[in-house]
Amino acid sequence: MSCLRLLTLPFPLPIKHKPKPMTITAKQLKEQFISLFNQEPIIVTSPGRVNIIGEHTDYNDGFVLPAAIDKAAYIAVSIRNDQEIHLVAQDLNESFEGSVTDLHPAADVSWPNYILGSIAQFAKLGLVSQGFNAILTSDVPMGAGLSSSAAVECATVFALNELLHSNLDRLTLVKMAQKAEHEYAGVMCGIMDQFASMMGKKDHVIKLDCRSLEYEYVPFKLEGIKVLLLNTNVKHSLASSEYNTRRSECNQAVEWVQAFQPAVHSLRDVTEAMLDEYVLPKSALIDMRSRFVVQEIDRLVNGCKDLQNGDIRSLGKKMFATHEGLSNMYAVSCKELDWLVSHVKNNDNVIGARMMGGGFGGCTINLVKEEAITSLVESIKNEYEKEMGLPLSYYVASIEEGTQIINA
Repeated sequence: MSCLRLLTLPFPLPIKHKPKPMTITAKQLKEQFISLFNQEPIIVTSPGRVNIIGEHTDYNDGFVLPAAIDKAAYIAVSIRNDQEIHLVAQDLNESFEGSVTDLHPAADVSWPNYILGSIAQFAKLGLVSQGFNAILTSDVPMGAGLSSSAAVECATVFALNELLHSNLDRLTLVKMAQKAEHEYAGVMCGIMDQFASMMGKKDHVIKLDCRSLEYEYVPFKLEGIKVLLLNTNVKHSLASSEYNTRRSECNQAVEWVQAFQPAVHSLRDVTEAMLDEYVLPKSALIDMRSRFVVQEIDRLVNGCKDLQNGDIRSLGKKMFATHEGLSNMYAVSCKELDWLVSHVKNNDNVIGARMMGGGFGGCTINLVKEEAITSLVESIKNEYEKEMGLPLSYYVASIEEGTQIINA
């Protein structure tokens, strides 16, 4: 039976209620691992992600444009000589014990499930016969929409692939990490988060086709510009129910078009002319929802052309247009997100901004001139906190490599 217990460890573990930058080096993590388990681990890092443009397009077979960032999960792992699983979450000062012969989701605590679910994918393939030791730490902020769970899953499957000499390719590992989230965390996520974490490339975004999983790297080297994430620190209860409603509304639009255009399988195949003819006469609401998705897919394709032409200002305008569509047409924003976007829209130092993620809370993503970030945050922080009654936190990110082994 799996159990959770606190350990008396031979090194101090900071108890943290809010994620903060990794305070130990890979060398120190290795030393702590050896001190606790008397084994040499491999250490793998896997990043969180942002999505530059392309929201709610994934489940409509469209494109997304994510990138790996410089906030990451770090996991040190070794194979045991028995069938036990010993996991340590350094940031939470918690540990977990289980067995590879009795793999199932932990009921009372969530963090082990991202690792257990990853192990389970290898067990399904008959590749697991011995247990594992692991220490996990991360500086990906939780609850900010940066895919902290996908970072852990990708780090774990990558590490196990190395330790077990499975020789699985990265795309297979991406799908295994996604399955871990589905089966052990109970979140039926799309593939973007794990894909971006595993496949990220420094100074590039990934144009990912969510239908075929074909992808290409698009240069995203922003001279003097950084990604600034402003966290509303709010998550409204509408998020999950409205998400399901939007999916249903998109599916309804497809059904109406499909009745006259059998080649149409998703909103990816739909044009605005088709909406005018087959959807708008039936429902202005469903037309508005589906029209946003059709326009957003088009914005992303053209935004990639902007990047290839070095026209970051045009991409920024599209980000503002995306937010307007998410707020007014798709109706998944909230007053806090709208406030943050409206308060940077006329600032010459802000190239583009929009809400990021499913909606009803989380972060706005902003492309900001680096030298202006401090003054920008100072100028809106007090006002936001006074008007919304919530703290405003922020993260500055750069675009980095995807999952990789660290030599310590």
